[in-house]
Amino acid sequence: MRKAAAITTLLGGLVLALFITQTPARTLDSEKARIAVTPVTDGLKHPWGMAFLPDGRMLVTERAGRIRYISADGKKSAPLDGLPDILVEGQGGLFDVILDPAFATNRWIYFSFNEPAKNGSSTAVARATLGDTALTDLQVIFRQQPKFSSRQHFGGRLVFTPQGDLFLTLGDRGQRRHDAQTLDTHHGKMIRIKPDGSVPADNPFVGQTSALPEIWSYGHRNIQGATLHPQTGLLWTHEHGPQGGDEINVTRPGKNYGWPEITYGEEYGGGRIGATTKAGLEQPLHFWAPSIAPSGMTFYTGAQFPAWKNNLLVGSLKFGLLVRLELEGEKVTHEERIEIGQRIRDVRQGPDGAVYLLTDQSDGELLRLTAIPR
Repeated sequence: MRKAAAITTLLGGLVLALFITQTPARTLDSEKARIAVTPVTDGLKHPWGMAFLPDGRMLVTERAGRIRYISADGKKSAPLDGLPDILVEGQGGLFDVILDPAFATNRWIYFSFNEPAKNGSSTAVARATLGDTALTDLQVIFRQQPKFSSRQHFGGRLVFTPQGDLFLTLGDRGQRRHDAQTLDTHHGKMIRIKPDGSVPADNPFVGQTSALPEIWSYGHRNIQGATLHPQTGLLWTHEHGPQGGDEINVTRPGKNYGWPEITYGEEYGGGRIGATTKAGLEQPLHFWAPSIAPSGMTFYTGAQFPAWKNNLLVGSLKFGLLVRLELEGEKVTHEERIEIGQRIRDVRQGPDGAVYLLTDQSDGELLRLTAIPR
């Protein structure tokens, strides 16, 4: 079984390496690599998340409420049928997509989306069986509570742990005053659930009165990047600050990450928000002021860019960057900003070791980054 899985992964990487495009690659010179940026496909309506399939195809979500296959030659399928009602409004819509750890046998995928209701909307997670043209057996396994009328700060990133638990990032829905600092709502939280939506018994607030048991950590503003460290297995996240104060955190169970009590950002138009430090509240591992508006994040572990080994790659919406961070433990020792020139919504390493980017625009692209020998 392991041998078969390894062969499937290898074949998937080889197929990805054969992506074809009629648009020529452009070249970027960065500090440690010369990069070919090749468009794989375009015409995506604000793409948000992507997942690599064992057969070499990809799934890509569009915030407008669509999931498509992207084939090895860059062709887009028609949108898949069978999605639930999705409220596409402001920053809300369809968000991330991820494969079940046992996808090869059960064909389950999970996706996050803005679920409408009479009294507002909230981020939800659904599980479904992936077919050629449609999703079937759909179940909503988590709903952020309470529903709220707001067009912003949905979070939406999904990460599976090696143990099979599912992390979901959530935003504060723009409710600064209290929500992120209380444990009786899901606003401004990281949650951890099982694949069926049940709660792991070792979640930090299980059994605590007036605390929602799904909560893993709190005091977050709007987390849009999440990934596991390749050596420690710890959850790393980044989140949007207000005006400045975008943060990277190692997101540990039960910890309070401070928003809005502490922040390195400020009011839009100027003016302080709280303090920068306070006893009992976690300091960010790294922050940006002014904001880069981060979205998407992965540790690079492939062979395509050997000088990037174990670097953290972060997309920037505001400046159209791929940000490369060198690390020593939990300390950033160097930052490089690689100008892509388009809003970057997601960053992933493919099975072929290339870096894949989704650009957040009405005619969004899937880009493939490969190394050019110097």
